[in-house]
Amino acid sequence: MKQISIFMNIVLVCILTLMIMPASSARASTPTPTPAAEITSAPACDTTRTVQVSGTAVINVVPDRALIQLGVQSNGKTPAEAEDINTAAMQKIIKALNSLKIESKDIATDWYYVTPVYKDYAPTSITGYQINNTIAVTVRDIKQVSKVVSSALKAGANQVINVELYTSELRKYRDQARELAVKAAQEKASLLANAAGAQTNCVISINENVSSYYNGWWYGGNNSALWTQNVSQNVAPSAGNAGGESALSETGPVSLGQISVRAEVTTIFGLK
Repeated sequence: MKQISIFMNIVLVCILTLMIMPASSARASTPTPTPAAEITSAPACDTTRTVQVSGTAVINVVPDRALIQLGVQSNGKTPAEAEDINTAAMQKIIKALNSLKIESKDIATDWYYVTPVYKDYAPTSITGYQINNTIAVTVRDIKQVSKVVSSALKAGANQVINVELYTSELRKYRDQARELAVKAAQEKASLLANAAGAQTNCVISINENVSSYYNGWWYGGNNSALWTQNVSQNVAPSAGNAGGESALSETGPVSLGQISVRAEVTTIFGLK
């Protein structure tokens, strides 16, 4: 009987040990809560004391692209006759452009319209018809600009509507100009604040003047999209432009020179 009692005690001890161990393990594995991290907020910007300034930058770049608008104006007694004359002249022009390695994808009709010609402006007296056919030619070799214009005129073009010079790296220069314009605004605001015995603090707002200018003239019309991203500060001509100085020395009716990429911003700074 004594041996049975000892055996029963051992069994009870084992059972109690097994019951206690999971609870202890659970308590041991429970992570100790840590204090919540303190959240710090940036000091509020004082909008009651401000300085407003503008910054402008201009980057001068040697152009590496051109868009030329060439036209043929033809007259005939009937629309068909005027069309035949106009088509023949336009085919000669395109052939001349192709001989200069201007690809067909870079020649597009810009506008085409037919109008009656009236005798003494009388609305009921039509003496013939006039066709105006204009093409837009993208010139990727900037040194070919004057040659393209001269060849087109010799081939039968009787209108040169416009010659627009631009850069294929407009986005790069636009971003540079924006950065320089913001920097100019920061420097101006700092000088004004110091003169008044204060210091610039935070930036409250930045607004970009998106008006597009090119060498001081605003470009609109059919090809205004070329200039909608223009922005501005003085920098040397693009080193990546293979045309470089040789492009500037070209002789002909078109002088290449440089184009200006501009940016202008208006910025409001808080004062402290």
